[in-house]
Parts: sequence; structure tokens; C-alpha cells
Amino acid sequence: MPGPSRRTLARRLESVEDFSEPSVSLEQYLTPADLAAHVCHLAGLQGDLDRPVLDLGTGTGMLAIGASLAGAERVVGVDVDPDALALARRNAVTVGAGTIDWLRGDALRPPFALRDATVVSNPPFGAQHGNRNADRAFLETTAEIATVSYTIHNEDSRSFVESFAADHGATVTHAFRAPLPIGNRFEFHTEREQTLDAEVFRIEWR
Repeated sequence: MPGPSRRTLARRLESVEDFSEPSVSLEQYLTPADLAAHVCHLAGLQGDLDRPVLDLGTGTGMLAIGASLAGAERVVGVDVDPDALALARRNAVTVGAGTIDWLRGDALRPPFALRDATVVSNPPFGAQHGNRNADRAFLETTAEIATVSYTIHNEDSRSFVESFAADHGATVTHAFRAPLPIGNRFEFHTEREQTLDAEVFRIEWR
């Protein structure tokens, strides 16, 4: 049975609540509803929601909730921040998502053994001091547990992601750009809002 349309998914995900006090060290931003809907709808079309779906660094729960709404039967959201998990749980109820397991733990060391997952993740871009290469660390974890992954990266990341995938015997099958608006939420932000051309990649790992 086909899942909901991308537009329907986006409309429902618009109810997901943003962080009230985001952490700068964790680079907590709200994944846009349109972008999450695009990723989860594509995952459904590719048959990638038929296996367990793992949202690494789930934050507000946007991608985990999107996967659930798109038809995934088993979804797990992992985050180190208990406040983020509490928010994700509330968002899942608000949106009317199916059952999602919310686990507190380091997304780089998931608290369970899994080797055949579809990973969805909007990892830290590593743009802030002291957090360099944060997205690389997420990809390294993903390579260990995923059959397929969908990850969101900073603009101009394509060469890095394709090289990383090739080094791990994996293949980038889809790549597209998507606007990622970032509001003025931290003291180092000087503009009211800026929009990045984020890049999204689907990778087949095995």
C-alpha cells in the first residue's frame, strides 16, 4: 500500500515543535518539514522503510516521525540530550505518529546491535569550533550499521561524501540540494536568518 504523498507528509510535519533552548555544542536546528518529507517520501519509494529505521541524533524527532508517518513499522530515535528526547516524544504525539522507540545515548555509539538499518540523520555540520568533522563521525557510525542511509550535510559536501562512500565500498545513489533556513538563535549569529544550500545523500552501504 503506497504511503502518503510528499505534500501530505510535509503538511503533517509542520506541527513539529522546534527547540525552545537549543544547544550550540550539539548544533540543534529544526530540520525543515519540507526537507524531512522529501527524505522520508523518497525512502518509501525506494523500499527503504521495510527495514528498521534509525534516526541518529534525532533532536526534535522530525526525521523519525517522518519515517513513521511514511510507513516505517519500526523506528528508533537516538539522542544524547534528554530534553531533546522529551520534545521528540511530545512531537510524535502531537503529529499522531506510530510507535517510535526513543533511546538516550550517544548517536556515535548506538546502545544496541544492528547491522541492517536504514539510517536517517541530520548530523551536526561541524561548522562550530571544537566540533570539526562531526558529520564524518556520523558517517563512520552509519557505515557500521546501515544498509542504506539518508544524511543531510552542509553545502559543498558532495566530494567529501562521495569519497567517504567509495573508501567504504559504498555507493551514492541519490544526491540533491535543499534549502535549509537557519534563524538567529545563537549569539554568534549576526543575521536574522540565513539559508544554506544543504546537500542530501542516499548511500547504499552493502
